[in-house]
Amino acid sequence: MCKDKTKIMAVAGSSGGHIYPAVAFLSALKSLRPEVELMLVLPEKHIPVDACDPALAVRHISVSSFKNRTVFGFLYCGFDFLKGMFESLRLLIEFKPDLVVGFGSIASVPVIIFARFAGIRTLIHEQNVLPGKANQLLAALAHRIAVSFCESKAFLKNYEKKVTLTGNPLRKEIFKTGKLEALNFFGLSADKFTILVTGGSQGAESINAGFLNACLRLDEKGNFQVFHLCGGRAREELIKSYQQAGISAKVLSFLKEMRYAYSASDLVVSRGGAIAVSEIAFFQIPAVIVPYPYAHQHQAGNAGVLAKRGRAFIVEDDELKTAKLTDILKSAIALSHKLTAAPLGDQGCFFPDAAERLANEAIKLATECGDRF
Repeated sequence: MCKDKTKIMAVAGSSGGHIYPAVAFLSALKSLRPEVELMLVLPEKHIPVDACDPALAVRHISVSSFKNRTVFGFLYCGFDFLKGMFESLRLLIEFKPDLVVGFGSIASVPVIIFARFAGIRTLIHEQNVLPGKANQLLAALAHRIAVSFCESKAFLKNYEKKVTLTGNPLRKEIFKTGKLEALNFFGLSADKFTILVTGGSQGAESINAGFLNACLRLDEKGNFQVFHLCGGRAREELIKSYQQAGISAKVLSFLKEMRYAYSASDLVVSRGGAIAVSEIAFFQIPAVIVPYPYAHQHQAGNAGVLAKRGRAFIVEDDELKTAKLTDILKSAIALSHKLTAAPLGDQGCFFPDAAERLANEAIKLATECGDRF
């Protein structure tokens, strides 16, 4: 028998790539069904989650990535995982959810496994084109598999009947503003070609250095301006370098109001994380994607979504030392009046209502009322 009050638990990893889609999903779910009781489960160590509704219950489990390959590191992570399994089981017994939604990473593994064997409905969401190891493992157990890009279906052929295309939920803080308003927000000129450079929340040293070197090779340095998000340690050095080169640049370590950065830009130079690619698609900005070499399969796959649709150039990390990026920038600046972006939503690449689409899938699955505790 169905319970009077529907309960949905979401579980995500420690990085923004997992947490932000989960938070966006829960926010959409609360808007669609205010009466639904929600819980977000995260690893004990995770990025700050200041985008959450204060009323949202957030719980933690003791899981760590197995990336530390020393014997001690492996044993420590193994102990953490076992501890996290018991904590996951306790949370499921206490909360008694109708549905558990996993957003990838090792944190979702024990929660989804115990939920499945307890008869609770399960849904997993994959942010990247190439499914991560956790979701590859959980695909056989999940009742439904939501993907962000239609290209992901090729990697989930054994589960074709369970796969649904929802898109990648974006934070509610991500929305378009007028270009002039965005330029004024940063004190940038409305008469120059604007390039946004970002290496993700932590910045990227190779992108910082590679982009600067590419700019130094350009002849007409007064025709463009740069908005550079560089991470915490490189800001002062970059500011000095841009000033010495005579390049107009706004350099910040971090920016919360990313909507202004995207809205102000004519071109983006970025890593190829799922969120970055989805945000670039949402703002319809031409891009240069530099896949992170240590997550190359995932990021190259994400970048390929835009590249094959003519929306992005791909520059490998080791190509940042060559003239390739300089040539791309030179062409982009010269063709700035022709550099436009076509909508991507009708091509299975991006859905502006992804959070609502995923929320509706969750509601349908939760109300099917499988066997539970």
